Amino acid sequence: MNPGAVEEVGKVAGGIVGALAQQPLALALVIMNLCLLGLFYLIMDRTDSHNLAREEAARVEQKEIREMMAKCIVPTGDHK
Repeated sequence: MNPGAVEEVGKVAGGIVGALAQQPLALALVIMNLCLLGLFYLIMDRTDSHNLAREEAARVEQKEIREMMAKCIVPTGDHK
């Protein structure tokens, strides 16, 4: 009987774990890289949130300026 895909994946995973158990430095590097990816994700998420808040504040400010400008009296140009 031929082994299925699950058995093959299990063999590959077992081989990887065995190799990493023999090379603790490689395991440490993999863990460190995963932590760095998580850190980069957090930095980008906070940067995105900050940028969205800043854009919203700019829109509110521009709306207020437009409303104030709409209330201004426009000179007709008859007084020369």
